[in-house]
Amino acid sequence: MLYRLTADGLVMVHMGFVAFVVLGGLLVLRWPRLVWVHLPIAIWGAAIEFFGIICPLTPLENYFRRLAGVAEYHTSFVEHYVLPILYPAQLTRGLQIALGILVVAINGAVYGWIYLRKMQSRQG
Repeated sequence: MLYRLTADGLVMVHMGFVAFVVLGGLLVLRWPRLVWVHLPIAIWGAAIEFFGIICPLTPLENYFRRLAGVAEYHTSFVEHYVLPILYPAQLTRGLQIALGILVVAINGAVYGWIYLRKMQSRQG
């Protein structure tokens, strides 16, 4: 029971990680020093998608699933949990790269806006 709860807890942490990768730049608008936490995490999240790396949380979750005696999954976290919510089809390499581009585009837009706001406040 404890192992299954741990695996399920890791799913929640993983979901939070993905949300922070994609939308954490919006938190930087409120708390600018958070940039030092968010930026490396966003880069890591994009790299996972661009290079097809398995996030370390996935094997850790599977480890606890094995200990609990429940089925582990053999795909990435995004393919197993996120894509069934967003897309009915399987994760392709092209879609994975598109997700990485989406992470970079969203965060690039947010950080660009933060930068422009900062430059305007210096001038005015």
